[in-house]
Amino acid sequence: MDQLQYATATEVCRRLAGRLPDDVVSVVQSQFFAGEEEMALSSLLLNLQYEGIGITEEEAELIRALLDDPHDPELAEVAVVDAAPTPAYRFSPTGPADAPDPAAADRVIAAEAATAGGRRVRRVWREPLPDATNPATWVYLVQVPQGADELRTYSAISSRLWVTRQEKWPIEVVVEGRLLPAYQAAAATAAHQIWAAA
Repeated sequence: MDQLQYATATEVCRRLAGRLPDDVVSVVQSQFFAGEEEMALSSLLLNLQYEGIGITEEEAELIRALLDDPHDPELAEVAVVDAAPTPAYRFSPTGPADAPDPAAADRVIAAEAATAGGRRVRRVWREPLPDATNPATWVYLVQVPQGADELRTYSAISSRLWVTRQEKWPIEVVVEGRLLPAYQAAAATAAHQIWAAA
């Protein structure tokens, strides 16, 4: 996978966050980062079909650019929609009284973000609407500078969180100054900062 394809794969994952199940996005990101493009694309296409999630023509073109065969029949099975759907979630800086305590995960994610060159970490509570794919949970947004490797940062932070805490939380790596897809933008608008670089 060359640099352009890697950037395209990163963009595909960014656009489909919140639309595909969290675990699927996590696996696809990890597979792309590990150089397992064929596995990542297979996971992506099969889950888009299984979940009945439509993609825009622009998203279809991004995926097509990653395929060995641009006429791959698996891509043809994915529905194409006119526009990406509005995020099916509400976001809040605070969670309900029975929300899991995020304090320990905050510390692990902030420490790893600092090691990875992150600029700041924010956290937000995600509440699903009726059509949502994913459950209620804390979501972390890790802001990185222009030129940072988003998939590497994601892999480092999620791996550290699992090794240290045996916990998985959705982690969105966002680049400073970049226009965000609707899901990440909605999360970022409501998020509460828990760490910032000095």
